[in-house]
Amino acid sequence: MISVALALAGLVVLAGALIQGAAGFGMNLIAAPLLALADPRLVPVPLLLIAGAHAVLSMAREWHDIDWPGVRWAMLGRLPGTILGVVAVATLAPRPFAAIVGASVLICGLLSVTSWRPTPTPGPLLLAGVASGTFGTAASIGGPPLALLYQHSSGRQIRATLAACFGIGTVISLTGLGIGGQIQTNHLVLGLALLPFLVVGFALSGPARRILDAGRTRAAVITIAMVSALVLLVRSLLG
Repeated sequence: MISVALALAGLVVLAGALIQGAAGFGMNLIAAPLLALADPRLVPVPLLLIAGAHAVLSMAREWHDIDWPGVRWAMLGRLPGTILGVVAVATLAPRPFAAIVGASVLICGLLSVTSWRPTPTPGPLLLAGVASGTFGTAASIGGPPLALLYQHSSGRQIRATLAACFGIGTVISLTGLGIGGQIQTNHLVLGLALLPFLVVGFALSGPARRILDAGRTRAAVITIAMVSALVLLVRSLLG
C-alpha cells in the first residue's frame, strides 16, 4: 500500500508537472524542497528521473517547435557551467551563493519588464547555458536563465526548447551520478512510483498551456522566474 509520504510526494510532482507542462519550467521550484522534506531519498535521483520523463513527454508533444540551434549553444555553455557549479558547491558557503543566484535572477526578471529585451542569439544563449549549468548544479534553479532569454518566443517554442535542454541536462547528470555509484535500485523504484502522478500532471497541463498561449506565456515565465528567485533568497536568509 502506498505510504502517506509517497502520496504527498506524488501530489507535489503532479503540481510541478502541471506548471512545467504549461509554462516550460518550474517543477524543481516546487518539487525539490518538498520532496526532500517528504523523503530525502527522493532527491536527487528519483526527481531527476521524473524530470527526464517530463522532458521526453514535452519534447514528443511539441517536437517541431524545438529551437535546436539554441539548444546546441545552451548546452555548449552548460558544460563549463556545470563545472563552475561543482566548484561553487565545493568552495563557497551555500547560503551566500544561493542569495547571489536569487538576486541575479530577480534583477534579470525586473530588467526584462522594463528596458531589457533579451533575444536567444548565440552569445546570450552561451551565457545563459553557463548560468543555467552553474545555478542548476549549485542551487537547483537552472530554468530561469534560459526561460527569460526565450520570454518573447511562442509558448510552444519555450516549452519544447527548455524540455530539450532539460532532457539533455538530465542525461548528463544521471550519467555522472551513475559513474559515481550514486544510483541505487530503490531510487528507480521510487521514480517509477511517482511516474503516474507525473503523467496526470502533464495531461492536465494541456488545457493550462492553451490558456497561457493566449498571450499570457511571457507573464507566466517572468512570474515563475521571479518567484523562484524569491524562494531561493528566503531559503538562503532563513537557512
